[in-house]
Amino acid sequence: MKIGITLFDTDRAMHPAELGREIEARGFDALYLPEHSHIPISRRTRWPGSRPGHDDPLPDFYSRLNDPFIALASIAAVTERLEIGTSVTLVPQHDPIRLGKTTATLDHLSGGRLRLGIGFGWNEEQTEAHGADFRTRRGRTEDCVGIMRALWTQEEASYEGRHARLEPSWAWPKPAQPSGPPILLGGGHGPQLFDAITRYGDGWMPITARSSIADRVAPLKERFAAAGRDPDSLKIVVCGATTDPDGLANLAAEGVDTAALTIWSEDRDEILRALDEYARIRTAAKGA
Repeated sequence: MKIGITLFDTDRAMHPAELGREIEARGFDALYLPEHSHIPISRRTRWPGSRPGHDDPLPDFYSRLNDPFIALASIAAVTERLEIGTSVTLVPQHDPIRLGKTTATLDHLSGGRLRLGIGFGWNEEQTEAHGADFRTRRGRTEDCVGIMRALWTQEEASYEGRHARLEPSWAWPKPAQPSGPPILLGGGHGPQLFDAITRYGDGWMPITARSSIADRVAPLKERFAAAGRDPDSLKIVVCGATTDPDGLANLAAEGVDTAALTIWSEDRDEILRALDEYARIRTAAKGA
């Protein structure tokens, strides 16, 4: 199992290029960055991270995030083997043609190192600001992925969907990975999400510190098999993973591809201290 890092990459944190070099130098395998274009001040939508029964304020780092693709491009330019990814890209808030171009170019220039974690978005007013309908964001996400896959893999790309379409078009570069970057749907767990993964995803990106997710993976693999897809092809990247070495070793035994450990600080010195501590945990987990 690969062990990586995820954190809120803001304008107050260390430069992404320096961060990428420090992560790779400590032997980590991957770096995943989240996305929020902006946060409307109206704050109509309750933050999902609030404690049950509370309406906790949204941490201000949500409104200070660097664009993940620009940050990941700067990281790819100064690293050699580090996998780079998003955790997650809010697909319904994007133009799929432009997003397809961005991701294809980044995968092409990085030598096939991009992993695309995607999500539907939880902030209603943020989604609306991009001209998207929050109520149809799941269907739009599926059509946007269809357009991107067409652009990535077809010489003359086209797609017809309910919420988005692409007339026959040419687009290069193609991604370095023949089928394009793996698409990992982020979220909790349940039939609706697992059905979406089965229809058009390559894998699942849960946010959980559980030391075992076997009981949650089993129904997803059952859906893969029922749809004629190989259950062993399912890719799982856990974000916010446990920092217990035994727990990480158990996730590896359960077939998790990557466990990304979260760093919460924006302070450079604290980030470096966390990386040193997580490097020791990584070594312990590999030997467990």
